[in-house]
Amino acid sequence: MFRKILIANRGEIACRVISTARRLGVKTVAVHSDADARAKHVAMADEAVRIGPPAVAESYLKGDVIIDAAKRTGAEAIHPGYGFLSENPGFVEAVEAAGLTFIGPPASAIRAMGLKDAAKALMVEAGVPVVPGYHGESQDPDFLAGEAEKIGYPVLIKARAGGGGKGMRLVERAQDFRAALEGAQREGQASFGDPACLIEKFVTQPRHVEIQVFGDGHGNVVHLFERDCSLQRRHQKVIEEAPAPGMPEDVRAAMGRAAVEAAKAIGYRGAGTVEFIADGSGPLRADGFWFMEMNTRLQVEHPVSEAITGLDFVELQLRVAAGEPLPFSQDDLAIDGHAFEARVYAEDVPKGFLPATGRLDHLAFPEATEFKNGAVRIDSGVRQGDEISPWYDPMIAKVIVHGPTRAAALNLLGTALAECRVAGSVTNLEFLSALAAHEGFGRGEVDTGLIGRDIESLTGSGAPSETAVALAALGGLGLLQPRSGTDPWDRLVGWRHWTEAKQYIVLEHGEARIAREVTDLGHGRYRVAGEEVTELSFAPAGGTAYMVTQGDTRFRADIVLTAERVSVFARGRSHHFALPDALSSADAAEAGGDAIIAPMPGLVKVVKAQVGAAVSRGDALIVLEAMKMEHTLTAPRDGTVAEVLAGVGDQVTDGTLLLSLEKQDG
Repeated sequence: MFRKILIANRGEIACRVISTARRLGVKTVAVHSDADARAKHVAMADEAVRIGPPAVAESYLKGDVIIDAAKRTGAEAIHPGYGFLSENPGFVEAVEAAGLTFIGPPASAIRAMGLKDAAKALMVEAGVPVVPGYHGESQDPDFLAGEAEKIGYPVLIKARAGGGGKGMRLVERAQDFRAALEGAQREGQASFGDPACLIEKFVTQPRHVEIQVFGDGHGNVVHLFERDCSLQRRHQKVIEEAPAPGMPEDVRAAMGRAAVEAAKAIGYRGAGTVEFIADGSGPLRADGFWFMEMNTRLQVEHPVSEAITGLDFVELQLRVAAGEPLPFSQDDLAIDGHAFEARVYAEDVPKGFLPATGRLDHLAFPEATEFKNGAVRIDSGVRQGDEISPWYDPMIAKVIVHGPTRAAALNLLGTALAECRVAGSVTNLEFLSALAAHEGFGRGEVDTGLIGRDIESLTGSGAPSETAVALAALGGLGLLQPRSGTDPWDRLVGWRHWTEAKQYIVLEHGEARIAREVTDLGHGRYRVAGEEVTELSFAPAGGTAYMVTQGDTRFRADIVLTAERVSVFARGRSHHFALPDALSSADAAEAGGDAIIAPMPGLVKVVKAQVGAAVSRGDALIVLEAMKMEHTLTAPRDGTVAEVLAGVGDQVTDGTLLLSLEKQDG
């Protein structure tokens, strides 16, 4: 076994490798860009080396710099993780030329599978079933259009050097072929430096099933069963599971044999995945699956296969790279239960799954193992307070669950996702929860088109409930925050003499602005008035958690307050509300669309409004003096003044309702 290894990667996979290495007594060296100087993987490693600026081309793709770091720190081997240099045969050769060990397959195997057309030709020779298509060298548009006609529409255009859905276009009509080909070629050139494409028959209800394989340097190759990765959006995997639902034993055996033959055909060593497309229009068949490609590295979704086999794949990688034979044969392997993995990303789902950034102001996961098998496992490369950088993949965590049956595991997944708490960046957690609850998915009716067909129902989270708004209002006003200090007056938040203590707040949720009046009823009880009246009682439950009583119902809620937003996590849902800057744009005059609220403590200098007067959006209605400066508060919309609650000379506190407009019809 190695004494020290360097991990040529970052984030979750770097942390994953470090975790197993530490358990085996192997020292680790992390590499990092300037953007990752304080990252979790850097903190976990025994040593760390800076390799360049944030851009990947100047840091994580600098093979020579990474090899030099390994030599300077005395590392004996380099683990590439996934992505970056993990499937670069030139890097493998450079590592070995430097006298180091590459923890992965030989360069020849990576090269053999690196181009989809050459890989498929090789698979045909090995007797592995391949999707009908054109995998030749000609790139003449007219010729390729003719081949597409021969194959029959729909067809899939794929950049031959592609991966991760890049350079891929689905074409359903002949008249769309040319434009799609040009787009795939441009994307192939931009992403991989190779515009060449191949054409394949598109299976109309495809399932994406992949087989995990392992080989050693002693001629042994085994498969560790299958994963179903059919839940995809834009060819990107979202939720993976093992084993595949509805997988007959004869099909599993046939796929396993084909994957092992594929690995043997290229002299494979280490962890790899052979990906197949299967006809999902009916039950899976032994003659209804075809080779797509081979990933010559560890996959993002490897934990689900670890869960059902009880193995640690990173440990196997290290042992095989160190020259040890596989410690088992095919007959020793068996499937135990069922597992799911959901990828939690910082992304804006309603805006088309756009990657998001932000500081993780609050990050909490359910009780779970980390980087090792368990009923619930969380693999994450970030911590609370970390920034989601625009430089890299916006993954926050992988939520992995393992149960005795598919139904039990899926129930665990839904519960685990509901218990994830992320504030500071938008995430896809609501989307993942909707997927886990999808009836068709629950029945095992999976194919790569499921998300696309049901995208509206899966992404339509809807408006927050009045209860969620009330919780946000109380959290946004800071009423639930513990009071410190020795001054007893500090504890009398919102206290008034001879009257109930009322405060006002404006929240933003999406495009909506929500105004609420909050009355402190004392002893942890509050009334929140808006479209409805909600009364709640609170008891602290530790940290950001509270036990909330509403009528005869009691439930737990997490309420997280930062300078710019308040996040509410309750009853399996999460809602995030912005706290508008009181002095921004219209000086907060647009408070909820119906009111003007004092944005800060001040003295009312001018009141230009009268009850019953018609006003237009932007009209100056009240002038407030604060910190020796005047702030003009304007009408939030066209309307009629319903109430004027402040007079010249009044000293008001922030949050005081100064004026309201008559409600609009409808």
